[in-house]
Amino acid sequence: MSLSSASSRIPKMFLQLSVLAVFLLCTACADNFYQDATVTWGDQRAHIQEGGRLLTLSLDKISGSGFQSKSEFLFGRFDMQLKLIPGNSAGTVTTFYLSSQGAGHDEIDFEFLGNSSGQPYTVHTNVYSQGKGNKEQQFHLWFDPTTSFHTYSIIWNAQRIIFLVDNIPIRVYNNHEALGVAFPKNQAMRVYASLWNADDWATQGGRVKTDWSMAPFTASYRNFNTNACVWSAASSTSSCGGSTSTDSANNDQTWQTQELDANGRNRLRWVQQKYMTYNYCTDAQRFNQVIPPECKRSRF
Repeated sequence: MSLSSASSRIPKMFLQLSVLAVFLLCTACADNFYQDATVTWGDQRAHIQEGGRLLTLSLDKISGSGFQSKSEFLFGRFDMQLKLIPGNSAGTVTTFYLSSQGAGHDEIDFEFLGNSSGQPYTVHTNVYSQGKGNKEQQFHLWFDPTTSFHTYSIIWNAQRIIFLVDNIPIRVYNNHEALGVAFPKNQAMRVYASLWNADDWATQGGRVKTDWSMAPFTASYRNFNTNACVWSAASSTSSCGGSTSTDSANNDQTWQTQELDANGRNRLRWVQQKYMTYNYCTDAQRFNQVIPPECKRSRF
């Protein structure tokens, strides 16, 4: 039976409901920045191109630029393809992250710290809950992120947060509320992206400054996709059902309970053994020899 003949036998109401469900669970599947994002700062330094499929951010000595998603989310999978600044990108920070607002905000970060020509980018990850972060892990990439687009993903559910690069896990941050460690699960967050100058700390601790003769610096974004629970502030509910206390269990989506299988754990171990450059869990001097409680329970 052909697809067209089969689809003609499906009740019209079922099709309408299916379309509605897809819309609610994946508002950015259309991959169109005009529909899914709002440029929030930078004046004319942010440009949506190719009919909404591509968004570029630029940075000069006056200002950087940024955008945010139109929707808020409470759990989901978030994918973005980036092509980072080529050449001498020292002092610059390109970001893709989730965040709520306010002093007690939650946040899940991908930050890409530029470097001098020929030196690798540093991928800086962090997790904030109730305004507290200090959970950094940093990595070098095993490819040149400036010559082509690569996919960076955040999986966020009530049990864990998984950071992926080209679908390879580089970090897992587990929920350790049982140990008294706050975990971001009660605040809806938007997706944000930005390009800005941070030469006071970004490259080699601020020792290498931005070379403004190379400006403007440009980073490119495309294929912004979400498979997530959309949050409605008006009704205090998500498209997956329930209020802020829900773990979205009503939505049968893989990401809701996703964890690493044996292959994923092996890949994670490979990345962390070969490419990790900083792990807060092993920085005993920073925490006065007192290891954070979640580090004692985590294998990675």
